[in-house]
Amino acid sequence: MLDNVKQVILVLSGKGGVGKSTVSTQLALTLKERGLKVGLLDIDLCGPSVPYLLNLEDQNIHQGPDGWVPVYLDSEQRLGVMSIGFLLNSRNDAVVWRGPKKTSMIKQFLEDVSWQDLDFLVIDTPPGTSDEHITVMENLRQVPHCSAIIVTTPQEVAIEDVRKEITFCRKTNIPIMGIIENMSGYVCPTCTECTNIFSSGGGKSLADLTKIQFLGSLPIDPRVGKLAGKGIAAVKELPDSATSNVFNNLASQLSELTTNGS
Repeated sequence: MLDNVKQVILVLSGKGGVGKSTVSTQLALTLKERGLKVGLLDIDLCGPSVPYLLNLEDQNIHQGPDGWVPVYLDSEQRLGVMSIGFLLNSRNDAVVWRGPKKTSMIKQFLEDVSWQDLDFLVIDTPPGTSDEHITVMENLRQVPHCSAIIVTTPQEVAIEDVRKEITFCRKTNIPIMGIIENMSGYVCPTCTECTNIFSSGGGKSLADLTKIQFLGSLPIDPRVGKLAGKGIAAVKELPDSATSNVFNNLASQLSELTTNGS
């Protein structure tokens, strides 16, 4: 049930392993830290990592009078989470489903979850442009305010796959808010100097080429990596880090969209 959701943010990439779930969770946590009401929907059915990243693996969902009730990270219920991970007995359980069953599950997530009033619903997607993505796009047509954030890494092979994701968004009329380059250099935990272990600037070049806003570069930062599995926002724990700067800037842009009602 998306009637009471002001803004939907899709986190997309044509490539697996680029950090979509980390971007999704940290974005949701950053918005929550600003006092906004946020939902985080994990539709990566074969690799649901959001419950682990937010330290919610031992939680269960249940049916309420208005649909499934999301799992809340905090007692104030400012961040609600839904994932197929809550329906599995173990992190090691595999979801071996054909396309129609995946489509049905995602449709349930989009139609039967009682999110209540939300400022933002962040949707963490699987890689590619498959059945799951088509189902999401079809069900979001009635949502007036929906946009996508594209995640890439600096390597050329990732950027080539991400270009396909941009084409997919344009064909399905999903506005692209911008591109984030993840794993852009390595931050030394001792001296905080950033070293480019991969190529750099690929995300910015792609943004320039496709005339899409570049939202910033996220380095590999071991301090941020240690927050995985704890459900802690980088902007709260590491306020002066490059990662926090990117998410604070992104949250400011999104907050402005909500304030302006556009």
